[in-house]
Amino acid sequence: MNKELPQTNSESARVENMRRLLAERAKAPADAPQGLPGIFYNDSAFFDHECKTLLRRGWHCVGRADELLKQGDYLTLTLLDEPLLIVRDGDEIKALSNVCRHRGMPLAEGQGQANRFVCRYHAWTYGTDGALLRAPRMKNAGFDPKTCKLGAFPCTQRFGFVYVCLSQDAPDIDRELAGLGNLIGTYEPEKYAVVYAAAEVWQCNWKALVENFMEGYHLSVVHPQTLHGYTPTGLSRKGPNGAGFTSYFANYPDDIPSRGAGAAGLTKEERHRSTLFAAFPCQVVSVAASLLVSLSIRPLTPTSIEVRWTMSVYGDSLDGDTIKQRIALWEAVNLEDREKLEAMQGALKSVFATGGPLAEDDYEGTVRDFLLWLAQQDSA
Repeated sequence: MNKELPQTNSESARVENMRRLLAERAKAPADAPQGLPGIFYNDSAFFDHECKTLLRRGWHCVGRADELLKQGDYLTLTLLDEPLLIVRDGDEIKALSNVCRHRGMPLAEGQGQANRFVCRYHAWTYGTDGALLRAPRMKNAGFDPKTCKLGAFPCTQRFGFVYVCLSQDAPDIDRELAGLGNLIGTYEPEKYAVVYAAAEVWQCNWKALVENFMEGYHLSVVHPQTLHGYTPTGLSRKGPNGAGFTSYFANYPDDIPSRGAGAAGLTKEERHRSTLFAAFPCQVVSVAASLLVSLSIRPLTPTSIEVRWTMSVYGDSLDGDTIKQRIALWEAVNLEDREKLEAMQGALKSVFATGGPLAEDDYEGTVRDFLLWLAQQDSA
């Protein structure tokens, strides 16, 4: 049983004990890493601590830039209880608060295109820049429309992805992702175009999916029919990591045919593998010569997440039938992962879920990278 965490009824004391254990696990020797105990995937007080700290400070992928190409294109989402309106405003993509400044009504739903956003409660009207354009019957002397602009959050684009930070004191995203461009730049990720998007709720902790997606140790076991033939566990190799990302290579067997031409500058090795990376805290991606799949993880509760995933294709590398086959394949892969993570989530409540030893670098070195990042963020 886990004797490293003293029993306590105090939430604050429990969180502090967990923070100490996280720091201790991060100090483990590189050749003897250990995972985290199950309480880190279940405890509500620690989840609240994460939401207020590293999750709120982190950069979150909210979509692909090509989903918002035209003026007024928008999509909505809720991230850590913040309703967001992501909208194309001229040459910029902005992350506006999807909350009317009058009485707090959401302004838009779903995804679409609009020149302005009209509140369905009292008809206050906003432009795509967030400025208040109209407020019917508001004649009080104290009313100033200039003070009623929609709130906004830091928003930027990298590699064709749109990132949002919920903290006004956002970290330097180029420092966080320094080195990632060297890893995926030759794929020309900004040139991939979305062909499919879907969202669903999984009953697992957000960290569990990051760890699952980012290790090749499970590939041949969990995905014997879907992935083993192309990306067997034995060919997985650890990739580079940086301040805010980690990566690994899912290499293809020699007798496997190419999976699309892709960008002209790709090396033979890059064409013959899938390159997977996690941009911490909540984005995981697989990019290959012709296909890019990104999962954006939105923590809901300690034991549930919303997963929005997009599939993008490079140019005309794949025909319509092949795209349909790839969508079906990824739906099957996601279902296989979801079933395992949801089964594990309940078991992580056990007193014997103490966090076991991790496999060597090529198989679970990325999980260790993530643990080190969690500890570093928690100590900041």
